[in-house]
Amino acid sequence: MVRFARAAVPPLALIVMIAAAALALGRVYSGSVLVPLVGGAGAAAVLISVAARRSPSWLVAPLSVVGLAGYTLGAVWWSANRAGLPGPLRDLIVEAARNGIPRLLTALIPVEPTPDTVIVPVVAAWLAGLAGAELGLRWGRLLIGYGPPVLLFAGALYVVGPNATTALAPVLMVVVAAALGLAVTGRPPAPAAALPRAARMALQLRTVLAALAAIALVAATAPLITQRVEATPVDPRQYVQPPQVDSLDENPLIRISGWALNPDQKLFDVRSDRDGPVRIRLAVLSDYDGITWRVGAVYRGAGRVLPAPATLPDNTVEPVTQQITIGDLSGRLLPAVPTPSRVDGVRVAYDPSTGTMIEPDGLHPGLAYTVASEAEQPDLNLLTAADVPFGDGIARMLGLGPGAPDQMRELADRLAADAGGSAYQRALGIEDYLATHYRMVADAPSGHAYPNLAFFLFGPANGGGQRGTSEQFAAAYAVLARMMGLPTRVVVGFRSETGTGPVRGADAQAWPEIYFNDVGWVPFDPLPKPDQTPETPESEPPKPEPPTQPPSEAPLPTVEPTVSPTAAPIVAAGPGGSGVAPAYTIGGGGVLLLVVAAVCALMLMRRGLSRRRLATGTPGDRVAGAWLEVRDALRLAGSPAPPHLSATELAAHAAQAVTDRATLAAADRPGDRAKPGAADRPGDRAKPGAADRPGDRATRAAADPSRDRATPAAEANREDRATAVRAEEWQVRSTPRPAVEPATTVAPPPELATLVDLVNRDAFAPDQVGEADAAKAGTAARAYHARLRAAQSRWRRLLWPFHPGPLRWNREHPEG
Repeated sequence: MVRFARAAVPPLALIVMIAAAALALGRVYSGSVLVPLVGGAGAAAVLISVAARRSPSWLVAPLSVVGLAGYTLGAVWWSANRAGLPGPLRDLIVEAARNGIPRLLTALIPVEPTPDTVIVPVVAAWLAGLAGAELGLRWGRLLIGYGPPVLLFAGALYVVGPNATTALAPVLMVVVAAALGLAVTGRPPAPAAALPRAARMALQLRTVLAALAAIALVAATAPLITQRVEATPVDPRQYVQPPQVDSLDENPLIRISGWALNPDQKLFDVRSDRDGPVRIRLAVLSDYDGITWRVGAVYRGAGRVLPAPATLPDNTVEPVTQQITIGDLSGRLLPAVPTPSRVDGVRVAYDPSTGTMIEPDGLHPGLAYTVASEAEQPDLNLLTAADVPFGDGIARMLGLGPGAPDQMRELADRLAADAGGSAYQRALGIEDYLATHYRMVADAPSGHAYPNLAFFLFGPANGGGQRGTSEQFAAAYAVLARMMGLPTRVVVGFRSETGTGPVRGADAQAWPEIYFNDVGWVPFDPLPKPDQTPETPESEPPKPEPPTQPPSEAPLPTVEPTVSPTAAPIVAAGPGGSGVAPAYTIGGGGVLLLVVAAVCALMLMRRGLSRRRLATGTPGDRVAGAWLEVRDALRLAGSPAPPHLSATELAAHAAQAVTDRATLAAADRPGDRAKPGAADRPGDRAKPGAADRPGDRATRAAADPSRDRATPAAEANREDRATAVRAEEWQVRSTPRPAVEPATTVAPPPELATLVDLVNRDAFAPDQVGEADAAKAGTAARAYHARLRAAQSRWRRLLWPFHPGPLRWNREHPEG
């Protein structure tokens, strides 16, 4: 029985530890697909090693790799089948292998178990099981064999970060499994009486030292660990850039005029289960800088089920399903009725704060997908008494950018004064003014910067002013509303009158939305009616009547539920917890070891690169390598040399870099700030001579007692002068120091002069460069490297040896 336990418990402990890592990581995945896939990968790797334990060690790795390939194919097929992803298995595997890590770290939480979000955990679990079994079972070092599963567990906790609740059960699984494995494999101690006296004393001494070391380690690390228990873990997603969009998708508002000029262009087909007119949203633009409106969304990869934004109180939701087939619509933005909750037939990236989607690979004709949306129907009767939020959380929705025209501010003030104090009345006042004073035309030029809006609002009607597309109407409305303190955004989309059929260029439209407390985002329609004759903008704007019921023409009840501007973007977390795992610190040691290993690897790779450049190849290659070392040193110092410089010019640039750094270092020493010379020290200002130094006043008074018998007027003069001196000193100290002006010419150091001569000789007479010259070039490059590094700040000198830049600079930019 004991023998069976010694054989069965260690591999079982490894499997349980890998399963614990799967459970820890599965907390940010939707469904229960990931845990069996990852746990099965670890178990299969351990069992293969156990089965081949009596085989030669060189045979285990090939067998395990074959098993890994087959298991990965099965995992990709299963996850793709469950996620409903079309396409051949081969293409899915290639895409998952290429984009696995970035997709995992940019996916929206909860993560959909798809091939590209499953392949990395599966492969990592298999490798952890293989390494742990070989080290712990074949080589009999079980404690070392625990390293890979523990690192896998730490990596799972790091990937989860603050996005899930505490991982108490997985931590207990790791601790208990590790303890049982060590307990059954421990060797019984030899009887103390059978040992010699010297051996017994040595054993007791080692025991005491080990106990003291353990106590010291606990005493040293306990405060750090207890402080980290309540700390929020770092989210690795902040270091990975999510999918980006181009300028047309970042500001689709500029496409309105193009669609208006092509009214018959079929952009897409829609089939909805909802009768009547619907608004189909393409993008939400929240940022305005006075020049352009931008989306500013953060899109993260999502599965079929999309997380719903925070539901606002007193709102009812009507489900709407649409089947959309793309025609001539280009870009990456996917049109859908707000707010989508599920999408089938296409891989999407999603921004939960606005409820908009993109197709990362771009739209193409024939692309078809189905969207299930939850259209909110807020109680518009609450609008008459609703207020708007304020604070830092909505600053983005109130930003205007510099250079707002005074005419627009005056118009906003006049409209606000005539509308009254209610936020909703102010919003209706802007809507009514734009709809009754301006004309909508299809051939108006695009543009929504301040000059374009000023011309639209105040330009002469016979010169092209006072007319525009929905772009100018929506942008002008949003800017005027922000000037009144109303949080506003611009939405670009389409209006389908029937909800079914083709959507053409003439259906493209932009409209503004305002956020109200307890109601949410409410759309407004500042467009004039087709048969309406506009009034002249010079007349006084009419004061809107207090509404007795919601407007019939303005908002459609398809307002998407979004996160309250006063709240942060949605972060998925389990109920009843802060997302902080008490055992997060268990992986801290593994992460620290990984960081140290990475730093050491970078230092070794940097040294190997320099060694290859300066010690291998022909003498000409070594001279060129020394020149690359100088270029890399300049980039490390923050003074890269332009690629067009000749060798002599680059040497002058390099010499100037050393001089500038030394000058800056001298200027930053305490007591030397803002001093062109010794005569201009702050303590020596306002002195005609040495006898007038402030510190010599007491000496002068002792030498001439009559100085102390000054008149009251002289005393007042003296106090005024002292106050002026102190004020001047304070102004000098508080004024930022100008950048140090480089000297006009700086003689290059001797090593650079030698290296420039060798580089020119190698360029024009390569046969004249020998081994001795190559050795001189290497010595010169190292000398300049050391000189430039010594002139840097302490922090830059510390990072200098393991900066990863030189490992890639000259591969990407051969010119250096």
